[in-house]
Amino acid sequence: MPNSDLLPSLLSKLYENQLALEGAIMELSSWVEQRGSAEVSENIRGALNTIDENEAFIKLTLAVLMSPQ
Repeated sequence: MPNSDLLPSLLSKLYENQLALEGAIMELSSWVEQRGSAEVSENIRGALNTIDENEAFIKLTLAVLMSPQ
């Protein structure tokens, strides 16, 4: 398999990892907020907005890279 064929799979796995980390960090954010640190929780959620903002582009790019040519 040529190295260029590995790139879409690699990017897909990185994206899956990113989503898993986002979920874990959201859980921690909720846990922190329940313990009275609303400001910290807001900061975490603000940082996670970057993932949300980039998600559509990542999905589109993966779809293009993984489509048969």
